[in-house]
Amino acid sequence: MAAVPPGIRLLVSFERDQWYKAFTFILTFLLYTCFHLTRKPISIVKSELHKNCTSISEIATMVSGGGGDGLQPSPPLHVDMDCSWKPFDKKNYKQLLGAMDYSFLCAYAVGMFLSGIIGERIPIRLFLTVGMLASGLFTCLFGLGYVYNIHSLAFYLIVQVANGLIQTSGWPSVVTCIGNWFGKGRRGLIMGLWNSHTSVGNILGSLIAGYWVSTNWGLSFIVPGLIMAAMGVVCFFFLIEHPNDLKSLYSQKSTPDKTVPHEYCDGVCGHFKVYLQNRGRKTQCYDTEMLLPRDTVCIPVQPVVVVKRESEPTPISFMGALRIPGVVEFSLCLLFAKLVNYTFLFWLPLYITKAAHLDAKKAGDLSTLFDVGGIVGGILAGVISDKLGKRATTCVIMLLLAAPTLYGFSMISGFGMGPIVGMLLVCGGLVNGPYALITTAVSADLGTHKSLKGNARALSTVTAIIDGTGSIGAALGPLLAGLLSAWGWDQVFYMLMLADFLAMLLLLRLVVKELSKTSRPSSSVELKEH
Repeated sequence: MAAVPPGIRLLVSFERDQWYKAFTFILTFLLYTCFHLTRKPISIVKSELHKNCTSISEIATMVSGGGGDGLQPSPPLHVDMDCSWKPFDKKNYKQLLGAMDYSFLCAYAVGMFLSGIIGERIPIRLFLTVGMLASGLFTCLFGLGYVYNIHSLAFYLIVQVANGLIQTSGWPSVVTCIGNWFGKGRRGLIMGLWNSHTSVGNILGSLIAGYWVSTNWGLSFIVPGLIMAAMGVVCFFFLIEHPNDLKSLYSQKSTPDKTVPHEYCDGVCGHFKVYLQNRGRKTQCYDTEMLLPRDTVCIPVQPVVVVKRESEPTPISFMGALRIPGVVEFSLCLLFAKLVNYTFLFWLPLYITKAAHLDAKKAGDLSTLFDVGGIVGGILAGVISDKLGKRATTCVIMLLLAAPTLYGFSMISGFGMGPIVGMLLVCGGLVNGPYALITTAVSADLGTHKSLKGNARALSTVTAIIDGTGSIGAALGPLLAGLLSAWGWDQVFYMLMLADFLAMLLLLRLVVKELSKTSRPSSSVELKEH
């Protein structure tokens, strides 16, 4: 008999629940990556919707103007039509582009408060599947505006509003799912790694949109929309909302003379628990028996006691969620933190185009460095908060460092590409760190607070309240950026620094509370394990 390959031995050394955790982690990561994949193209395409037509206008004037040669002036060139995409060819194009951002984000903020409530009352898998399919459709519709030569501002605004409402199905669903599968042990680190899906989605969205932006910007939306819809189908067939959902699966497969994996037998299924004793090696599951040497012995032990399943927990009310300690403070802090993050998300490529004098594709590619820094910042925030046991303190430290960094970034556009690259990475880490920590680990902590007495269904509502409040800031940031940029980009950066300062102030009470409990290292705004 041939020996079992080392790789197979490694695979079977993991218990079944560990495989399901890893699978859920990867699947939810990919699902929400698609949401940001479809949000990023608009920021890349902005510089294509309205180009710098100055040089083209000068050429047109020279060609169309009659000289002193007595020749008749030639017909004027349609510079605006050739250079920019109507209706964004006007002088107030920044306000029009800002209105598109605002329509999406305002609808997203309003819809978020509703989606959390809906997510508690219908299966997450179905809710998320429908949301992804619909969002893929509306993203494609925006790109079809180029294909069918649509120049109506109302069309683009309606598509943005519909997409904003639909995309609220994503965040409460995936956070609830990941919170159900992972406990509080190293939640900051795990969710810091997991939350990098936002930056990965932004990077992929920038690269995909940038590939077609100068030739056919409609494909910059259609391709991400199709990817989103395809992943919606994957979600329907494979997403597992909660570990308890697997109980019925193994109950149906098991009979009294057969056994089920020991991690799902413990006080749940009522079947025999089996241990595989393999010469002193760690306990293995029954399902891996055929992969082990023949001298492995299976020894049935006494049946476990059947425990009656508890009644389904009732959804928490909106006001009940607000009464959880820390929800209000972190929600308001996220309002300003997300304002900063989404201003960069929607306006950074255009700013780089104007400040560094790059074309749309190069500016889009360069803007991905902000998201690369964001991945590192989110992971770092999670690790530090786990180590200190202080979520609010970690956020305040990063916010305090972010404000002067933003000012430095606004001053280095004339110092060459090297400083721009370095500041993009640093700004991305400091801006995304608090935002990532609050929307993931903090939301999951608050959604499983001890005052809820194990009601896991409350996680969706708590997550929606926190992210919905933050989305108000996300709607205001790009809108204000569009208005303030008319007076110069410096005004935009002053707004961002003020927002970081206000976000920091809102957490000071919680920071004082955390620091006063240094004798209890596990405390974090009363988010200790229950």
